[in-house]
Amino acid sequence: MHRASRSRFIVSPVAHAVFSLVSCTVLGLGHGSIAHAQAPAASQDPAPPPATSVPGAIPRRDALAGQLKSTSMLAEQPPGGPGIELPTFIYGDRLSGRPELETVIDGNAELRRGGSSIRADWLQWDQPSDVVKARGNVRVNSAGNLYNGPELEIKLDTFEGFFTRPDYRFLQNSGYGVARRVDFIDDKRLVAYDANFTTCQRGEGPSWMPAWIVNASSIKFDKEADVGEASGGVLRFMSVPILAAPTFTFPLSDKRKSGLLPPTVGLSSVNGTSLTVPYYFDIAPQRDATFSPTIMSKRGVDLAGEFRYLERNYRGELRASLLPNDSLRDKTRWSYNYLSSGVFNTGLSAVGGLGFILNLNRVSDDNYWRDFPSTVLSGGTNGLSQRLLANDASVSWGREYFSTTVRALKHQTLQDVNSPIVPPYDRFPQLTAIYKRINAPLAGIGGLDYSINTDYTRFESDRLLTRQPNAHRTFALAQISRPWIRPAGYISPKLMLNSTAYQFDGPLINGARSASRTVPTFSLDSGLVFERNASFFGQAFTQTLEPRAFYVNTPYRNQAALPNYDSGLNAFNFATLFTENEFVGNDRISDSNVLTTGLTSRLLDPDTGAESLRVGIAQRVRFKDRQVRLPGEVPVSERLSDLLFGATVNLTPAWSLDTTVQYNPKTNISERATVGGRYSPSNYRVVSAAYRHQRNVSEQYEVGWQWPINDLWGDQGKDLGAGRGQGPGRLYSVGRLNYSVPDKKLVDVVVGLEYDGCCWIARVVLERTQLGTIARAGTGSSNSTRILFQLEFVGFSRIGNNPLKTLKANIPRYQYLREQSTTPSRFTNYD
Repeated sequence: MHRASRSRFIVSPVAHAVFSLVSCTVLGLGHGSIAHAQAPAASQDPAPPPATSVPGAIPRRDALAGQLKSTSMLAEQPPGGPGIELPTFIYGDRLSGRPELETVIDGNAELRRGGSSIRADWLQWDQPSDVVKARGNVRVNSAGNLYNGPELEIKLDTFEGFFTRPDYRFLQNSGYGVARRVDFIDDKRLVAYDANFTTCQRGEGPSWMPAWIVNASSIKFDKEADVGEASGGVLRFMSVPILAAPTFTFPLSDKRKSGLLPPTVGLSSVNGTSLTVPYYFDIAPQRDATFSPTIMSKRGVDLAGEFRYLERNYRGELRASLLPNDSLRDKTRWSYNYLSSGVFNTGLSAVGGLGFILNLNRVSDDNYWRDFPSTVLSGGTNGLSQRLLANDASVSWGREYFSTTVRALKHQTLQDVNSPIVPPYDRFPQLTAIYKRINAPLAGIGGLDYSINTDYTRFESDRLLTRQPNAHRTFALAQISRPWIRPAGYISPKLMLNSTAYQFDGPLINGARSASRTVPTFSLDSGLVFERNASFFGQAFTQTLEPRAFYVNTPYRNQAALPNYDSGLNAFNFATLFTENEFVGNDRISDSNVLTTGLTSRLLDPDTGAESLRVGIAQRVRFKDRQVRLPGEVPVSERLSDLLFGATVNLTPAWSLDTTVQYNPKTNISERATVGGRYSPSNYRVVSAAYRHQRNVSEQYEVGWQWPINDLWGDQGKDLGAGRGQGPGRLYSVGRLNYSVPDKKLVDVVVGLEYDGCCWIARVVLERTQLGTIARAGTGSSNSTRILFQLEFVGFSRIGNNPLKTLKANIPRYQYLREQSTTPSRFTNYD
């Protein structure tokens, strides 16, 4: 063994890392020193180094397998010293150099430091400048990002340097390309010259060309901001240029960034051809905005924008649009909606925080919902179905068992002369207070549930349309119950006292300007649960039998002279059959002497408790006529109500069925029926169907689906999991059809195709929606038809009119072909 100082030396072709480490320890070599040792004969197997010999050292992949290459060297900066902060490992066939000056490795050269590694046929490391030069089959792995080329020169500590004729692949989005030269600014930023970029996988043969590719004179990659900027760039799809610009940016991940978004082209029977060029503002991590000017061939220029914020204690979204001169309506059109919610800290320890909700919606005129049917208002409902635009603001406070709310609600009603609607009442203001205890003692009696609900509301609307006076209404409801609950069943008696007082701004029919009402109620709810082990279809279940009886007694109070501000008859279903009041709202309290009985049976998985089957039946028995009614109704005299049947079946994960039938035993006719089913054997394969019928009102059939068309010729694809599609070359059919039997036509249609080309996805969707009668002569069809087309370049951008929201809102259990996933680990590309 010998040491060489300031002179070249060559080590025997076979050396062992553990000898090097021992030499460093025994001889006390410092920073920049070089240690080497003569290895045993080549026929002997080298022993692996101790895994803990160097704290913080990253083991080589073949060290994990118990084998090392022929030469190993370790150089480490003293703690706190300048320059290198991490250990540096070097491997190769032949090593030469001068201590503390340079090291040359010839043959299978490899250098590692931290999360980076460099491999080449030949490598030279200049230690004073920390510069590495490599030639021949150079491969760089920087935190999972790969670069391959013939020649590299780089400064290790700052990762500054250049790479000639490299190809590169990024871990974040699997994007890659080739360039004439790459200049590294640091480990997060680089510039590629005469370069290209794509996320398409390489094909085979010399004629290889990806489905889409960006060619540019230079591309700046900022992996910290996850943004690429192409200068003199052209985006080609199937070798056809579809986007060119002097400069444009594109994302390297789903991280937000400011800049122009891809333009959107739309076709609509209402607005004609439209072009939208949005600009996105990444204001802060918790705030952003989008400005989206749109040119519509039939109307003009619409200026739309959106501002969003997400703070620690509150969040909100503001959307607005302005059409200065609508060519079809000859007027200026505008709309806005603002939704915000959160908690406001008062700074007073006795008060604490105040919750608030603000929901504002406003448009310029009554025809806005018809002319702009795709406008989405607060709450996620299409403007098409929103002729009642709520403007709602509330502030709430709660402490332990007490809570209170102050609210203001006003509506904008979009009237249609052919189908006018009575506007709902504004509530300005509304004050509520609730005190509620569960399983609490009262007057020495334990286990009680009791509460007091109070409400004061000012109701106001157009008296010419409502034909009743506006009013101040004060309402209070006190209730107390004592439930006894056991595994075999339960019983729960309850007492309620309902009191209401009115002050009107005009006289009633009887001349009164005030009124009041107090109504007591007694109810008794009870049920039993029987269980047994059962076996059906060769599968073990726990079967239950659950009878239930619910009795209500409320004396009659004459309420015929009282106006109706918020009450309506409850829907006939399993939830409302077992309630004390047959009306919703507080203006009508039903007089009741009724008993509702029901029976439910379920099949449960004995291991998990999952419900495979539920069937139920219920009926209400009335012991006297119900006299309290809404205006225009007659007293209810039937002693037996309709029978209500329901069933939910989930025997297998692929199949599900849900049905409800309201049956009139006197006429032997179904008054209302809903039957729905779904078949979904795997991801991206789902078919749902529903039938809805209400006698003398409506009858509709509905079907929705997402299914690979490739299945027709036996290509079943691969189940890669949700959010990953079923492999390349898959064509999917998607749609929803709603057919009205009385109208004998399709009233709502969404049909389309999706093609997954692996690194690109194409979508085309036809959406046709019934708008109703147009309130202007000569405006044409009463339907809105749109064609939505989009090209998605996976990991790059989307171009076209986005149909994804339409598909998600209309097709039950629709799945995106690509969804955001977690950031891949750099060890995915570990060398």
